[in-house]
Amino acid sequence: MPEMHLFEYAVIRVMPRVDREEFLNVGVIVYCRSQGFLQTKFALNEPRLRAFSAELDMQELADRLSAFERICAGRAQGGTIGKLPIAERFRWLTATRSTVVQTSPVHPGLCVDAGETLARLFAQLVL
Repeated sequence: MPEMHLFEYAVIRVMPRVDREEFLNVGVIVYCRSQGFLQTKFALNEPRLRAFSAELDMQELADRLSAFERICAGRAQGGTIGKLPIAERFRWLTATRSTVVQTSPVHPGLCVDAGETLARLFAQLVL
C-alpha cells in the first residue's frame, strides 16, 4: 500500500457581492507539508462569471489569482508573503477575508500525490 500523506485544501471563490454571500468556485489551493507542496490551480470562465455578475473586472480577478500562484511559488516573486515558510503562506492565503476573492474553510484529507490530488479536486469542484 502506498504511503498516505496528510493534505489540506481550500476552494477559491469569487464573491462579487459579499453582502449576498453568493459565489462561484474558480480554483483550489492544496498544501501538503510532508511533500513540501503548496500549489493552486484556477480557471476564470468569463461567460459564466459575467452571467453571475456583469460588474466583475476580469483583469483584476486574474491579477488576484495570479498573486495566489506567486505566493505559492514563494521566493521574492511572491513578495513579502512569498518569503514566509510554506505553512504560513498557506494559512495567509486561506485566512478569512471580505473581498471579491475568498477561500472556503480548510478541509483535510489523505493523499499519495498532492499534485494529482490538486488536479482531481480542481476537476470535481471547479470545472
